Amino acid sequence: MIGMLAALVLQSSSMPRYPDLPPDLAVAARAFDEAQVKGDGIALERLLADDYLLVNSQGKTETKADFIRDYTAPGFSFAPFSIQKPVEKAWATGAVLGGMVDAHGTSGGKAYAIRMRFADIWAKRNGKWQVIYTQARHALPGE
Repeated sequence: MIGMLAALVLQSSSMPRYPDLPPDLAVAARAFDEAQVKGDGIALERLLADDYLLVNSQGKTETKADFIRDYTAPGFSFAPFSIQKPVEKAWATGAVLGGMVDAHGTSGGKAYAIRMRFADIWAKRNGKWQVIYTQARHALPGE
């Protein structure tokens, strides 16, 4: 019962829907967002390319394994979110999806809240969409 309630809350939250993207990319983007919120390592493994690279908000680089380890770590949570000032540019085999996010949750069991600007670079390889690169930074004052 609690699991069903949590799923309904996640579905009814303000999570991005991506109505203007090609349908297969929108499905992948929603799955990626939900995998981050749920800490779903299996989905993240599928949605992140093996050569994935993140430049995080501290300017450090992380690999696919690092990202999955962080999002599935005990004491880590990433709350449902909405994207302000969305950027959605898509072409046949690639896309840039990004914008501003007020991210909050827990890390190491301690609460965090951060306003970030991010960009996810997607590639369609062998018929499936995967994130190949992400850049995230702290939002500037007034952004």
